Amino acid sequence: MRVFKAFPGTVAASLLALLVLQSCAGSGEPYAPSEDYTSDRAMFVRGYEEIESAYIEPLDIGNLAVAGLQQLATIDPAIVVERDDDEVTLVVSGREASSFDAPEADQATRWAVLTAGAIGAAREASPGVAAADNEEIYQTMFEGIVDRLDDFSRYSSAAEADENRATREGFGGIGVRIAVEDDKVRILSIMHYTPAERAGLKADDYITHIDGEPVAGLDQQQVITRLRGQVDSDVLLTIERGGVKLPLPIEVTRAHVVPETVVYRREGNIAYLRIYSFNLETADSLRREIASAATEIGPSLRGYILDLRGNPGGLLDQAVAVSDLFLEGGRVVSTHGRHPDSHQYFEAGPGDAAGGKPVVVLINGNSASASEIVAAALQDDGRAVVIGTNSYGKGTVQTVIRMPNDGELTLTWARFHAPSGYTLNHLGVLPSICTSTGPGGADADKLMRDLAAGLLTPVPTVARNATDPADTEALDRLRAACPQRRTEDGLDLVLALRLLDNPPLYARAVHLADAPDLASSDQPALSQAQP
Repeated sequence: MRVFKAFPGTVAASLLALLVLQSCAGSGEPYAPSEDYTSDRAMFVRGYEEIESAYIEPLDIGNLAVAGLQQLATIDPAIVVERDDDEVTLVVSGREASSFDAPEADQATRWAVLTAGAIGAAREASPGVAAADNEEIYQTMFEGIVDRLDDFSRYSSAAEADENRATREGFGGIGVRIAVEDDKVRILSIMHYTPAERAGLKADDYITHIDGEPVAGLDQQQVITRLRGQVDSDVLLTIERGGVKLPLPIEVTRAHVVPETVVYRREGNIAYLRIYSFNLETADSLRREIASAATEIGPSLRGYILDLRGNPGGLLDQAVAVSDLFLEGGRVVSTHGRHPDSHQYFEAGPGDAAGGKPVVVLINGNSASASEIVAAALQDDGRAVVIGTNSYGKGTVQTVIRMPNDGELTLTWARFHAPSGYTLNHLGVLPSICTSTGPGGADADKLMRDLAAGLLTPVPTVARNATDPADTEALDRLRAACPQRRTEDGLDLVLALRLLDNPPLYARAVHLADAPDLASSDQPALSQAQP
């Protein structure tokens, strides 16, 4: 679900200057350039060229352009856009507004110029489009375009993209989670290693003023905007705190804050580690928490539980780095798509931060993307027992392109392959021990007894790796053995704790997912990776 490579635009200004759109409804002169036209052209040149270059399957850019233009009917239902072999026609209220010579299917730049001209003509002929701002038009157009792609490709407006980047890469802020309550702002929690923690802010403090201005009447996003700012800038908060009579003025110096994604707690002699998503700091945070657990629990530490349930994914490099924390070497994941640069192989280096202690990974139907990479890598290596239900099956890589308006176009450009070679897309990770089978679900005592008696069904690794990734019916049959569960079941954690307290049964559980010969993984079936 994350970019690891974005491709720059490749359009030459001299070429753009030569492209002419003839308006059959007008004077026959090129469409008059304007500030809007220039902005529109830049947006769609970038968008179409990136789709043509990076998207996992080859596409007719003309079909995408027409689909985007047809989406303008959601702004003005009087708009109709039609395409035949040689021409694209814009009709508004039953009258032809403009028509344009249709370029060849693969001429992304020419289609972008046509799109910009058609939007300009629509602004002139349609009061609805004329009244819409540029962002509304781009959002509308790209909805029509990405609807022709896959479920994971999308367009984000400049505001949405800014929040996406803050989640992935961090932001200038103070490090608090907040909720607006009764014209006050309650601090829900304080992130570790942040200005808020250093300034002495506490959970359940109430912010009543920011830089002397009351927060009453502000919504959540407005408060967030005021708390964020340039790194090293100061913000003055007025705080109400239980047990303190007078409001507290607390000045906080903003810093670069990356949202916390890792939580650790002790479960007896076992370290429980929860990863909520994968951002810029996830691997470093996990390394710190592993070290904290080793220090706190000491020599009696029996193992680690890595809870990835409900984790939607995030940065590919962080999935690799998290896996690397537990591995001494070997393949973590490979990616394969249409673009030559999409064929990439990621290996673990020497050194196991967990010191070889047993690991159990928890997954469910909402474990996706980067979390599936981690679960598959540790399972294939025999480094962990995976407990839960089938994961989501989101086995594709997205590249994120920054658009000229500071929005983002997210495109699927490759598929993940686990170390043993199978593709995660649609299939996901099949758990070593399934907790969703049996009438009314599973039972920890019975699962432990069945494991001890050798009655648990092993993961069908041979069938899994031999199945054509395009054969969705066969993939569904594999998944049917452990029905997906989106909610979290306490059984997963109970079973993990009991397994880590029983080393012989843990060792037996590891072998339930023994992978086929990994020698073939040096060249994962490239034919499977092709569209």
